[in-house]
Amino acid sequence: MLLLHRLRARRQAPMPFIVGAPRSGTTMLRLMLDAHPELAIPPETGFLQIVPELRGWGDALRERFFQAVTTFPANAPAWEDFQIPAEEFRARLAGIRPFHAADGVRLFYRMYAARFGKPRWGDKTPLYSRHLLDIRKLLPEARFIHLVRDGRDIAVSLRERWFSPGRDIAVQAAFWRDHVAAARDQGRACPHFLEVRFEDLVRDPETVLGRICDFTGLELRPEMLLYPQRAARRLEEHGARHTADGAVLASREERLRQQAHTHRSPDPAKIGVWRRELSAEEARIFEEIAGGLLAAYSYHLDVKKELRRALP
Repeated sequence: MLLLHRLRARRQAPMPFIVGAPRSGTTMLRLMLDAHPELAIPPETGFLQIVPELRGWGDALRERFFQAVTTFPANAPAWEDFQIPAEEFRARLAGIRPFHAADGVRLFYRMYAARFGKPRWGDKTPLYSRHLLDIRKLLPEARFIHLVRDGRDIAVSLRERWFSPGRDIAVQAAFWRDHVAAARDQGRACPHFLEVRFEDLVRDPETVLGRICDFTGLELRPEMLLYPQRAARRLEEHGARHTADGAVLASREERLRQQAHTHRSPDPAKIGVWRRELSAEEARIFEEIAGGLLAAYSYHLDVKKELRRALP
């Protein structure tokens, strides 16, 4: 069965996975790549973090896979975002014999891409920063793109978001550090791992997208630079997020509002906003907690040299 899994994987085109800390620009990059005429990237999936638990082959696994994916996460299922009829998905799963979780995952992405008449697919889910090795084992065709943004700018951006870890600067610094370090550490063990800075993507999108296209086996297309023209339409598939008992976790309007900036071309003015928005004490605390990682990605530090820990 392992040989069959490997043979099926070899038939797959490279699959880009965009990862990074929340508010790193991953939605912007998703829309850029999704504008390619051959590639479709769905809203955040999340369920791949539990798929490795569905090991083995067979009919019993198929039904467990279906239930796990279509009801994930248990507290606020996201399946409606993908606009794939659940029963059609179940029927298509029944045709995969012998069944392996990787085949079910590929079917999901294939059905999503088929909605747009596209032959290839990818993923953009920031929390997968912590799951690169599991995903690579499941999907050897994965190509990980780690988008990194100055964590201090992320702290400013997160403050008013419904999914923020909190307003405390120490919590935000640890949140950014842990996300970036997880992807960095796991990425070093992956044969296909590319790191891109948000600031470089904003300042020179054509060059950076060219690198990403080379990495994922795509041809750079002008449509990718024109992504704002279709951004609003692509994001319309985001509905309200409800908890399992029906309460509204985030309204459709709120979810769309938090992505409104993606309707415009990248704005270099968004780089370094922390200098205006964070107090000197907040900047000091952030750099004391995450300064080593900031320096590792060539971000300027204002703190004294003795606070610059050894690079990770």
